[in-house]
Amino acid sequence: MSQPSTWEQILDYSNRANPYPFYEELRKTPVTRLPDGSYLVSTYAEIAALLHDPRVSSDIERNPAAAAMRAAAGEDGEGDGPGMTPTFLSMDPPDHDKFRRITMRHFGPPTTPGRVAGMEARMTEIATDLIDNMAARSRIDVVDDLAYPLPVTVICELLGVPPGDEQRFRVWVDVALQSTDPGLDPETQQKKRIEAGKELRAFMEELVDAHRRAPGNDLLSAMVTDDGPEGRMPDEQLVGTGLLLLIAGHETTVNLISNGALTLLRHPAELQRLRDDPGMAIPMVEELLRYEPPVHFVPFRTALDDIDIAGTTIPAGASLTLVLAAGNRDPAHVADPGLFIPDRHNNKHLGFGGGVHLCFGAPLARLEAQIALTAFATRLENPRLVSDPPPYRPSPFLRGPSHLPVDINGVLAPDGPAGDGTVR
Repeated sequence: MSQPSTWEQILDYSNRANPYPFYEELRKTPVTRLPDGSYLVSTYAEIAALLHDPRVSSDIERNPAAAAMRAAAGEDGEGDGPGMTPTFLSMDPPDHDKFRRITMRHFGPPTTPGRVAGMEARMTEIATDLIDNMAARSRIDVVDDLAYPLPVTVICELLGVPPGDEQRFRVWVDVALQSTDPGLDPETQQKKRIEAGKELRAFMEELVDAHRRAPGNDLLSAMVTDDGPEGRMPDEQLVGTGLLLLIAGHETTVNLISNGALTLLRHPAELQRLRDDPGMAIPMVEELLRYEPPVHFVPFRTALDDIDIAGTTIPAGASLTLVLAAGNRDPAHVADPGLFIPDRHNNKHLGFGGGVHLCFGAPLARLEAQIALTAFATRLENPRLVSDPPPYRPSPFLRGPSHLPVDINGVLAPDGPAGDGTVR
């Protein structure tokens, strides 16, 4: 029996808790050709260059690996994922730029600069309530009790999802994300896509229609009634973009918060620093995005031309996977890459990707993580890991704990300084 390749070991669930030694091995060859003819890129400079290279396409319909996967599964549909038509996530300019601009008009500067910042008080209120709910307990689950409910509540309120409906789509989203696991065979992936796709799409179609009939002050209402200079999105795009924002708007942040809490518990001196100085949350989250990123790699990019990089020619038409987590720990990018050092003040990480596809929701994710981790550090009395490593989610590229049990001695009052003895 042959020894599994480095990439196979990265995909192997038994290595999910610590894939970093395998990333180190992968970086020894910056560009790796896999047996199926696709390529991995694992070093920082090369990944950053390709993220900004117009010869690299994000159009999934052009990607041979994605096409082969769909063909093997007997799938003839199109789209980014379950029940979705292509959104700007899997488009190239100029279509990407147009639909991203239409969406951004209602999410951020210059048209709507206060959309995210205006939710800061509400995010803090949600985090406060979630921590308050832990007061009578000696054991909590950071994922179920904080890392999941905060971003899912925020994205639902941002989009205008009625209260309570987030429970309807949690199961669908879990199944949809499982369908993207490259460790699964194509037939299983297809079954999971179909299982989740119809329900998710019907859910968003109903939501779009409801907001068109009775618009509110939310993001989805603004999008469905938009009469901006580039016109309204077609209904198919509205539904697909709504699903993209709903799923991507909380799933990666769940990982960022839970990975962050785990990292702080493993680094008690840094946890104490954040407890003493909540302003440390800003550089700390940036270091977390480098050190334990929520997205480990970006698959299904396609070379539109021959690309010479790091001594290798990636031929036109080849499929690319950019291994962001390996690039983030490239010693050619940062000194001591395996150490968690919040004082780096490094915002040139790959935690949000880069180029035209730089994460749309980065400002929201940053703020949610800063608020959640500050609340975690300042309000939980003597938090300590129950098990290390914790259990992980199945996905090798959306990597984070599935549960993070933590024992606590109590919960400090929200307005009391940490360690003042005021325990709820």
